[in-house]
Amino acid sequence: MESFFGTAKSELVHQTRYPTREAAKRDLVAYIEGYYNRQRIHSALGYITPEQAELRAA
Repeated sequence: MESFFGTAKSELVHQTRYPTREAAKRDLVAYIEGYYNRQRIHSALGYITPEQAELRAA
């Protein structure tokens, strides 16, 4: 989890000023669902995306 939060902060949060807490929440959910969980390569998965790992496991 610490790795995820560090990545999220450096790739998303530190680059943006949010007008409201709700705006930050929407952006963070979009980042997690749209990029981090689907497109970003993960070392724990052998440097493939989670989507690729799911396809291999099926």
